[in-house]
Amino acid sequence: MYQPSPELLKKYADVLVKFALWSGEWAKKGDVIFVQLPECAKPFYLPLQKAILEAWAHPIFEYYPDGVSRHFYEHATDEQIAFYPHHYLHGKVDQMTHVISIIAEHDKYELKWVNPQKMATRIQSRKEYIRRRTQKELEGKMTWTWALYGTQAMADDVGMTYEEYWDQIIKACYLDYENPVFEWEKTISSIGKISQKLSDMKIQYIHMVWDDVDLRLKIWSDRKRMHWEWRNIPSFEIFTSPDFRDIEGWMKFNQPLYRYWQKIDWISLKFERWEIVEFDAKEWKDVLAKIFEIPGTKFLGEFSLTDRRHSHITRFMWETLYDENMWWEFGNTHIAIWRSFDETYVGNLNNLSEEEKKELWLNQSTEHADIISTADRKVTAYLEDWSKKVIYKDGKFTV
Repeated sequence: MYQPSPELLKKYADVLVKFALWSGEWAKKGDVIFVQLPECAKPFYLPLQKAILEAWAHPIFEYYPDGVSRHFYEHATDEQIAFYPHHYLHGKVDQMTHVISIIAEHDKYELKWVNPQKMATRIQSRKEYIRRRTQKELEGKMTWTWALYGTQAMADDVGMTYEEYWDQIIKACYLDYENPVFEWEKTISSIGKISQKLSDMKIQYIHMVWDDVDLRLKIWSDRKRMHWEWRNIPSFEIFTSPDFRDIEGWMKFNQPLYRYWQKIDWISLKFERWEIVEFDAKEWKDVLAKIFEIPGTKFLGEFSLTDRRHSHITRFMWETLYDENMWWEFGNTHIAIWRSFDETYVGNLNNLSEEEKKELWLNQSTEHADIISTADRKVTAYLEDWSKKVIYKDGKFTV
């Protein structure tokens, strides 16, 4: 049976610790690095610890045994689900310099039959923790990164062998190159140039059209067009958080939304003025309805495009980190309901209250859910002088 080699995992760990943190400048001596690692990713524990120690940083591992999440929701009371351990979580924010989160699942359906409202309540209870952590990041005092560790269960659920699943991870993260960090630096540089050109254009709004979409989004010139650079490994998207008070039109999605351990297929959304007024899905529409009962979920938090020339991901993985960056003939488009990214605002948000952020029309919900399509589309930008320019077609940026 295939297993990723220790040498491969060490190379992978080096990408996360010695590239992704501090925006490509490596972890530094004395940094405190929290690593969130599930039990099913145990082979990755020692390579990550070794890479952190080699950087003269301090590792703190949050190691999650398989099966504990379902057990918690089955036995916890509503009060226990909503409990907020503020001393622990606020202290964690104070202590952390970085967070490395490893996505790995021993059972893709572990929480399938748990009431989504319970999970939403749990996440909502962490709102202050998320706010404090985001604030520290905006102040330039911490960084984070996500990465995927493949398991047999994850491979089985997308019809791949374990080796095929890991082959996607290896290619996506440039682990098949002698020097993955060098390859990442080249890719990030190329994406960064496109992102900067888009920001310099001072786009007021965009209009996206094709057979399955007719959507108009207000952007305004106070928003940057961003890429995740070192945050998500891998990441090839360019995105922004639009001014959600002015969104009109409709869009269909040919890829499923995996949420609360359900596969919600063939979603369609209709927007009027700023919120979703109609929605549909061929499967698990009832789960989608429960999602839209959560405050903030009917507002848009992100608009993103991926250029097909950058990504090496060729198959869907049932993991947003990969699926929102997949290479396809017509690239990759996704929008996200719920939380906006404060980082996309061009001004200084450090001293703004949550209410003041709302006035900037940045969605301050706690959750964030990406819905993806790989269908063809044409995106036209309307600029500050109200001239227009096609910025994306045939799966590629044209700037």
